Amino acid sequence: MFITFAAKQRQVKKKDQTLSKSRITGSYVTLVISISLVLFLLGLLGLVLLNAHGLSRYFRESLSFSVMLDENVREADIRMLQKDLDAKVYVKSTKYISKEEAAAKLKQDLGEDFIEFLGYNPLSPTIDVYLYAGYTHPDSVAKIEKYILEYPVVREVYYQESLLYLINENVRKISIFLLVMSILLFLIALTIINNTIRLSVYSKRFLIRTMQLVGATRGFIRKPFLVRSAIHGLIAALIAMILILSLIYLIEREYLFMISFEGISSLILLGVVIIALGIIISVVSSFFSVNRYLSMPEDKLYI
Repeated sequence: MFITFAAKQRQVKKKDQTLSKSRITGSYVTLVISISLVLFLLGLLGLVLLNAHGLSRYFRESLSFSVMLDENVREADIRMLQKDLDAKVYVKSTKYISKEEAAAKLKQDLGEDFIEFLGYNPLSPTIDVYLYAGYTHPDSVAKIEKYILEYPVVREVYYQESLLYLINENVRKISIFLLVMSILLFLIALTIINNTIRLSVYSKRFLIRTMQLVGATRGFIRKPFLVRSAIHGLIAALIAMILILSLIYLIEREYLFMISFEGISSLILLGVVIIALGIIISVVSSFFSVNRYLSMPEDKLYI
C-alpha cells in the first residue's frame, strides 16, 4: 500500500511539473508573439517612411521646367547651354527637344497635322531641365529661373508653379503626419512590450524573493531575466521581419513596383533597427521590472 501511495505521489508530482513547464512555455510563446506583432507594426511604419521619402523624391524629380529657346538659335549654342546646365549641382538631367520633335509630339497628342493647317511650325526648340529633389522648392526654382533667363539664347522659362507649390505643401503635411504617427506608435509599442514583460516577471516574483533569501546578489538574479529577454526580443524581431518580408513579397506580386527600395541596404537597415528595438526594449523593460521586485517589501508581493 505504501509503495502504491508513493508511486501515485510521484505521478502527481510529475504531472504538476509537466503542467508547470507547459504554462511557462505558453507564457514565453505568448510574450514572443506579442512583442513580434508590435515590432511588425513598427516595421510597417518604417517601411512606409522609407517609401514615403522615395516617393516624395520621385515626384519632385519628375517635375521639369522647359527652357524655351530663340527660333534662330544655333546648334552649337544649344549644346553649350545644355552642357553648362548639366554641370550645375542642382540639375539632375536635361533633355533637348528640337522643333521637329516638339511638332511630332504635339501632332500625336492632337491627332491631326497642325503644321499643314498653319503652313509653318510655330514651336520653338526647348530644353527640359530636371532638378534634384532638394532644389525643387519654389524659392530655389525661382533663383534657377532667374539665372537661366540671363542666357541670351533663352526666350522664356516655363514651369507649373501651382503644381510645384502643391507638391511641396503636401509633402510637408505628410511628413508632419508621419512623424506624429511614428512617435505615437513607438510610445504605444513601448507601453505594450513593457506591460507584457512586467506580467512575465510578475509570475516569477516569489522566485526572485527566494533567490534573495539564499543570498544571491541583485546582478546574479537579474542576469537570467536579461539574457532571456534579449533572446525573446531577438526571436520576436526575426518573426516580425519574416512577416514584413512576406508582406512585401505579396504586395509586389499583386502591385508591381508599389514598394521599392534604393537598394538592399535600406531593407537591411530596417531589419537592424527592428532587431535592435526588440532587444533593447525587452532588456530595458525586464531590467526595471526585476528591479521593482528586488526592492519590493515581502508583504506587497501578495498584492
